[in-house]
Amino acid sequence: MLHGRLLNYIDEVARTGSIRKAAGHLNVAASAISRQILALETQLGTPIFQRLPKKLILTAAGEVLIGHIRQTLKELARAQAKIEELKGLRRGEITVAMMSGLASNLVPGTVREFRLANPRVKLTLTLFNTGEEIQSAVANGEADLGIGFDFTKDSNLKVLARATGRLGAVMTPNHPLAKRTSVRLGDCADYPLIVADDTSAIRPYLDTAFTRAALDFRPIIETNAIEIMRHAAIMENGITFLTPFDIEFERRAGRLVYVTVRELSHDSQALMLIGHARGSSAIASVLAEMLKTMMREASS
Repeated sequence: MLHGRLLNYIDEVARTGSIRKAAGHLNVAASAISRQILALETQLGTPIFQRLPKKLILTAAGEVLIGHIRQTLKELARAQAKIEELKGLRRGEITVAMMSGLASNLVPGTVREFRLANPRVKLTLTLFNTGEEIQSAVANGEADLGIGFDFTKDSNLKVLARATGRLGAVMTPNHPLAKRTSVRLGDCADYPLIVADDTSAIRPYLDTAFTRAALDFRPIIETNAIEIMRHAAIMENGITFLTPFDIEFERRAGRLVYVTVRELSHDSQALMLIGHARGSSAIASVLAEMLKTMMREASS
């Protein structure tokens, strides 16, 4: 198995054409380099260097190997640079732009986990009403990361992760429809409805579905706040329409359940994590990886 020291030995011998010169550059004994290269050649069953009177040159097998070695060394150098950057950024700051519904549901658990591992990093969580505002914040550098639904394509931004959630009926566990595996909109219309207002990305899906089903759409509450939709579904023992992402915390706590709605079974929202196209800082990348894991788990 190749390890870091041997990688450097082989690379330096290939560059200098001499074990002696490589040993001098690396400040190690020439015999140590020679011994390890011979052991590798025995393991591979073929020489990687052709021994000429005054120079060592790579064999065909050596040419294949040196490409792998140099790529590995580059990756290692990048990883080490990231680690060094992390060391210097332990007191850094990260700003995350997000939609308000995510701030009180999916994100807090991940933030807590991140804070426990990185207690000196300051996190700023900024709430926005629309995806356009989040994208703008990330694109102009106001935020390191953005998380929300159905972002549009932007050459200044990079999608770091994506997870899909379908709209469904959300209600308390003791609601008459809660035990069903699926419901129709007509079933839901008999109960108090709490729905997203016209400014929400959810509302067009509902308007279209109710119109196609020829149902009278008379909600008791319309709001642009997912927190209100969740709480009103509990307090009014009514029904709201959200994705599993929107109620992850309440589902785990046993306060709300999610039931598939047949007329909405093809309507989904994409939860997306975005960063700037030029990349993020090392510490922001660590948080991004944790958010990716959270998204995978919530969508499974």
